Amino acid sequence: MALYENFQKLEAYMNSCIVGQADLVHKLIVALLCNGHLLVEGTPGLAKTKAIKTLSGAIDAYEQRIQFTPDLLPSDITGSDVYRPETHSFHFQKGPIFNNLILADEINRAPAKVQSAMLEAMGERQITVGNTTYRLPDLFMVMATQNPIEQEGTYNLPEAQLDRFLFYVKIKYPDAQAERKILKIVRREEKQEAAPEFKKLNEKVIFAAREEVSDVYMSPEIEEYLIQLVMATREPQRYSADLAKYIAYGVSPRGTIALDICSRGSAWLAGRDYVMPEDVHSVVYDVLRHRLLPSFEAKAAGITSDKIIKELLQRVPMV
Repeated sequence: MALYENFQKLEAYMNSCIVGQADLVHKLIVALLCNGHLLVEGTPGLAKTKAIKTLSGAIDAYEQRIQFTPDLLPSDITGSDVYRPETHSFHFQKGPIFNNLILADEINRAPAKVQSAMLEAMGERQITVGNTTYRLPDLFMVMATQNPIEQEGTYNLPEAQLDRFLFYVKIKYPDAQAERKILKIVRREEKQEAAPEFKKLNEKVIFAAREEVSDVYMSPEIEEYLIQLVMATREPQRYSADLAKYIAYGVSPRGTIALDICSRGSAWLAGRDYVMPEDVHSVVYDVLRHRLLPSFEAKAAGITSDKIIKELLQRVPMV
């Protein structure tokens, strides 16, 4: 129970620092509990970077911000071998990726060569320079932000890299009430909610919480439901001819694993030691939207991944 209370306090602390983005805060904490990476998309000014930096500041670990730009090189992220004349030898100079929490800001502003440098780090928790492989820290999490790809100067992230993100969270503008509160805080007409007293979480607490999350019970019925949701993306013709037209590629096994652990993480954060269907539904969009590839016909008709997932949820029965 003490571990659960620590993360409840973390969520309350973050919500006191960030106005109008409670869902983003929740998904950040679930990603931390599930040992995964998180991609956040939204237009500029929606507190994406602030949310991630607030989480970084609440954890007793090393964090590094990397600002992705079109002229960034892979070695700027991973590091490189540096020649030392005094010893006539090469020495590996570690790059910023060798930290616990990586804030990859505007990740889709860098070209494909730089994106490929992130693949090994995110998937294998290691990087290779020349003939040598270097392990990354045990606590390692990439928290990336990106602007919508329709904006000038952005690139589509490769599907292989997207698949390595546990969550792909799309955030919207705050509602009118939150917008009004933001204005009053900026004008100093109203004080921001006082952040509750919070002691930084250390690695031991995070690793212990992850053990408890992995032990959360999932019934055979919910496990089968979860699997059938994934299988429906690969065999959509079983459910609807329209779905079959709109899905080019289904979800990979990595998506099944992610949906399983995120459902457990959501249940644990809700104070339960068992998974309910609501837990699956609370994470399914953010887990599957970047792993489901709509067909050209779907894109032409304005059918997004989210619309396809909504249709799947309506058609795949609970067993």
